[in-house]
Amino acid sequence: MQLKYGVISVDDHIQEPPDLWTQRLSKNRWGDRIPHMERAGDGTERWVVDGQLLLDGRAGRAGALMADRNCEPSHWEDVPPAAYMPLERLKAMDSAGIDYSVLYPTVAGLAGETFGRLEDPELELACVQAYNDWLIDEWAGASDRFIPQCIVPVGPIEATVTEIKRAIAKGHRGVVFPSLPMHLRSVPHVSGPEYDPVWTICEELNVPVCLHAGASSELQYEPFAGINSALGRSPERGDAAGFQCLRYLSLFLSRVLLRHPRLRIVLAESALSWGMLYMEWADHQFDHDGLAREGYGLKPSEMFHRQCFLTSWFDDVAPFSGYVGAENILWSTNFPLATSSWPRTEETIARCFRNVPAEDREKVLWKNAASLYRLQAD
Repeated sequence: MQLKYGVISVDDHIQEPPDLWTQRLSKNRWGDRIPHMERAGDGTERWVVDGQLLLDGRAGRAGALMADRNCEPSHWEDVPPAAYMPLERLKAMDSAGIDYSVLYPTVAGLAGETFGRLEDPELELACVQAYNDWLIDEWAGASDRFIPQCIVPVGPIEATVTEIKRAIAKGHRGVVFPSLPMHLRSVPHVSGPEYDPVWTICEELNVPVCLHAGASSELQYEPFAGINSALGRSPERGDAAGFQCLRYLSLFLSRVLLRHPRLRIVLAESALSWGMLYMEWADHQFDHDGLAREGYGLKPSEMFHRQCFLTSWFDDVAPFSGYVGAENILWSTNFPLATSSWPRTEETIARCFRNVPAEDREKVLWKNAASLYRLQAD
């Protein structure tokens, strides 16, 4: 690993191209159930899989690269190349002072949840494997500055474990997992022991489990309708606060972290302020409910500091690093989503790291990520 800028962005998204799945899946077997783009009645292009509309009917999601961040591309030709072409992405990274980029999907879902909604587990697995292979071939193969992470089928559990093994063997360095898979289709609750083989294999392979916000429609809320005219479009639904709270608390109260002490959890696109709030609240409830008497050997905050990471791209770090811990914070650009700090990433970092000691700054900006994703510094 060579650092030129001193920044590893741990939450960026790639835009999958229209031929990803049509080239890699059998047309004879799957027909039009394959993820593909089709033209709508109004002339716009949109993604569809197994009859389900994706990306709210858009051709892509790359607001940071658009002339107007409030507008997403409605035709594939409108998708900026830096969203889907590795060499163009490297240019965008250099312009913002980014050394390495940890990759999440877009069409496959922010947390890989798109295919978890499919009722056919064989089609789900085929779509997942095609994406994982493509990411290694086209992105990791283009540059070692891209850090690939695999998506997984949500069930059956044996298929989840097998795909993790296969993908990590091919070069993936993290596992993107929908943190509430039971909201996608009828599978066991994620806090149950049924998922222990998944957490165990991630421990054994020394790869983090990455839980990205925005994967559960059941936790989303409708935006205020009056904002439409101001934006010139329909705003996206929000779900951050409820989603972060539930997934955060379920990790601790379900004993998952106690059962798997070497499991590392990345809470992607989480920000910092809510983390401190709910950590304090969880510790208070721990003491109030007497959970130590029920076999919880560690407080929620102690479990967090041992195994979890928050991810931000806009917070002032100094007010939170003392409680959250500089060792438990990761940084990102959130590129190329509309809320990304790009192209003013360096300016944003300068603002967010005021009054942060140089040692803590390095931990947050690259050292924590380098350790987590097993990157050896020269």
